[in-house]
Amino acid sequence: MAQNGKNLPPAQQPERGALLPLRKHFKLFSNLRPARLYEGLEEFCPLRSDIAARGFDILCVRELTGGIYFGQPKGREGQGMHERAFDTEVYHRFEIERIARIAFEAARKRRGKVTSIDKANVLQSSILWREIATEIGKDYPDVALNHMYIDNATMQLIKDPSQFDVMLCSNIFGDILSDECAMITGSMGMLPSASLNEQGFGLYEPAGGSAPDIAGKNIANPIAQILSFALLLRYSLNADDAANAVEQAVNKALEQGFRTSDLAGDGKAISTSEMGDAIARIIAQEA
Repeated sequence: MAQNGKNLPPAQQPERGALLPLRKHFKLFSNLRPARLYEGLEEFCPLRSDIAARGFDILCVRELTGGIYFGQPKGREGQGMHERAFDTEVYHRFEIERIARIAFEAARKRRGKVTSIDKANVLQSSILWREIATEIGKDYPDVALNHMYIDNATMQLIKDPSQFDVMLCSNIFGDILSDECAMITGSMGMLPSASLNEQGFGLYEPAGGSAPDIAGKNIANPIAQILSFALLLRYSLNADDAANAVEQAVNKALEQGFRTSDLAGDGKAISTSEMGDAIARIIAQEA
């Protein structure tokens, strides 16, 4: 049972024992997680049908190496009724500036809108976050910037996700919102993720992890992994045309009705390898 990390001590679980140190070691400060509802998959979206019909295409830009997950001091102390635990939210100006520029640059290539998420009515770190996001926004007059409190953002994602283009988030807020974005697409198996440093080195992975519960069964949806490869082509290799070809092939495969079990409903489901083969054939045909 410890194989998937559930029964390991907290410090040895994959997030704290491996993933967080890996991000810190390679200085992977920027996490990009696209969340898109593909046409034809509206029935799998848990939102109301009229909301799903509008569709959405969101890029969640999350700061990855600062904030409360890495701030010091943190720990536990005391005994009995005086036992306490504490974490510290810390952000430096340079950390906020560099992630804000990632978000604004991404918005320039998309629909030109950044929504910066904070809790500036309560938290000092969020006040600084909002101030710096506003400053950086002045360097991008072609990109619209608005600010939104985290509690409102979680509600607005359910009410009308189509209003969002690029979401600029701190570490903990991005952790929460990117998973919410994932859920409303209808399947975690559709969602890629890229974590990048300033030199373009990246860690690319499906947003939903490795799915150890279905390992070896050839039923997992490979699209998240394939789209993660497209992100690698785009952000680490600057091969935009190749990335577009992969993404368009995924879209065409879905348009042609190919579905793994998470998306099949009452229809025919194909295997992991069959979905991968279908996408590869489309890429070859379009080359």
